[in-house]
Amino acid sequence: MGSRAPTRFRFIAREQAVAAAAQRPQARKEQLFTIALFLIPGAVIYTLFLIVPMLQAGYYSLFDWNGLGPLTDFVGFNNYERAFQHSIFQTAILNSLIITALSLLIQLPLAIMLALMVGRKLPGRFFFRSIFFMPYVFSEIITAIIWTFVYNPGGGLLNTVLGTIVPGYQPIGWLANRDIALIAIFIVITWKYFGLHMILYMAGLQSINTEIEESARIDGASELQVLRYMTLPLLAPTIRLTIYLSVLGSLNQFVLIWVLTAGGPANSTQVMASYMFRFGIKSFNLGYGSAVAVIIFAIALIFSIGYQRAIMHRDYAGTA
Repeated sequence: MGSRAPTRFRFIAREQAVAAAAQRPQARKEQLFTIALFLIPGAVIYTLFLIVPMLQAGYYSLFDWNGLGPLTDFVGFNNYERAFQHSIFQTAILNSLIITALSLLIQLPLAIMLALMVGRKLPGRFFFRSIFFMPYVFSEIITAIIWTFVYNPGGGLLNTVLGTIVPGYQPIGWLANRDIALIAIFIVITWKYFGLHMILYMAGLQSINTEIEESARIDGASELQVLRYMTLPLLAPTIRLTIYLSVLGSLNQFVLIWVLTAGGPANSTQVMASYMFRFGIKSFNLGYGSAVAVIIFAIALIFSIGYQRAIMHRDYAGTA
């Protein structure tokens, strides 16, 4: 009797293992079905509204097409050659790069400084957080309309304030002067978006253990040394993220510029997206506009892949 019990237990265990093995493929199928059920709707929408339009733009860019009728006038890569040879498009690329550089050199450091000020010890910091973040809540069109009144040369807010403070001040057409129009637009972009970066930096600061900084102060480190050697390195993943978002946002900036200046005066504030709209869609030259769109997409894609592989891969790996 004693010798038969282990045999019976082994038999029962073998039957259970066989049953479990038989159920495993069915459970696997159910898991795959559940995953597909959630992924397919998003994948369909992503394909219809992103992948297909990109492929269509690439195809249309090979034709001289006004958006009406069939695609018959095949021109190959002539649209791309025309774009890169056009002096206004060269200016548009340069302006996009200038806005990008100014965003990295001014907008992000300003956001870091404000995050350090209102993120921890400043009295009334909750009020200041709301005030600084509020411009980001406004739509770009509303923001552009607000700043149209601010920059208005005939009694606008900025000229009125400067006229009150500066004796003998003469009103300036901020958006009508080729030399300062792009800087004026950058001020609007900074006012609109630095609150987003500030909130991201504040979230990064909250994830930093303050005991680390306090221990450095106890060891004799100054506030500047704590900021340089402790706070900023620990904030590095957030900084890398905001750089990524800032560059992509600057390269695709359109609404603010189009509402404020439409790329003027004399194309001095033209950027790649506004150039595409003016010389492509608005001029009923959709083949050429599609080529410009492909160029913008290629620049953004190359930067995105290169930056993530070279810089942000450490964040994906969980290291700073």
